Amino acid sequence: MTESDRPTLSIVIPVFNEEENIPILADEIRRALEPQGIVYEVIAVDDGSTDGSWSRLEAVRAADPRWILVALRRNFGQTAALSAGFDHARGEVIVPLDGDLQNDPADIPRLLALAAEYDIVSGWRKNRQDRLLSRRLPSLLANWLISKVTGIRLHDYGCTLKAYRREVVEHLRLYGEMHRFIPAIASWMGITIVEVETHHRPRRFGRSKYGITRTVRVVLDLITVKFLLSFATRPIQVFGMLGMGAVGIGVAIGAYLTALKLFLGAQIGGRPLLFLAVLLIVVGVQFVVMGLLGEMLVRVYHESQRKPIYMVKRVEGRPAREA
Repeated sequence: MTESDRPTLSIVIPVFNEEENIPILADEIRRALEPQGIVYEVIAVDDGSTDGSWSRLEAVRAADPRWILVALRRNFGQTAALSAGFDHARGEVIVPLDGDLQNDPADIPRLLALAAEYDIVSGWRKNRQDRLLSRRLPSLLANWLISKVTGIRLHDYGCTLKAYRREVVEHLRLYGEMHRFIPAIASWMGITIVEVETHHRPRRFGRSKYGITRTVRVVLDLITVKFLLSFATRPIQVFGMLGMGAVGIGVAIGAYLTALKLFLGAQIGGRPLLFLAVLLIVVGVQFVVMGLLGEMLVRVYHESQRKPIYMVKRVEGRPAREA
């Protein structure tokens, strides 16, 4: 592919049961970008929809060949769908966009303009149109926690509408719920990032795919992200410290009991404290070994072996990439 063939912008849209929203979204994207003269493509990833979303996408593509359709074999989740879209995107700037009409495509030209100066332009749904208890409150807590843990201060990590320069995302390997952590994961590159307010609209059709239980998965992935950011190249410093701490306490208890036995003649064989000392030493050693092996195996599984997190059933508009 030559540079002249590459579009300026790739819009990546994960789609899961959004049949009513697709035609409206396609029209909004066209009206937002065509007057600006922006050369763009749309990568729509059908994440195992069970309604008529795929037929609606085919109708949109029939009218507009700038739409590239990717169908996954089943529902792999938003992170996998976005990753599939990133893999098929050709634009210099890549903008993920929700398929539920809550993000406003009219914000895209502003994000694209800022992407000339920044590596990541992150949307901020300041006036978010979602339920307080089930969506907004968990999101506030998650954003605060993610900012504290990663050191990348953003008001709205969960906003899908962001603009990434191509080099930021093309080498990322995403899994779990890690799409929301892209700014933090990419921070090792020395990225520049800016956050801008974007419009957020209430859902008109369909049902939300997110629930409060997702917060638990986000927290678990946050632990992984923190480890990868801080200890990926020196894992012994986290697992070793914890394991050696347990071993140290066990040895100290053992030394105390030994002193009682040698100097005071105390009977220590049946003391629970002795079993605790032995347990701490054994667990400490196992923690170090199993923790290191476990984390390294996870990284090998997803990265070194390039294990895919999605399977493409078919692609319309462009030949599927080789694995």
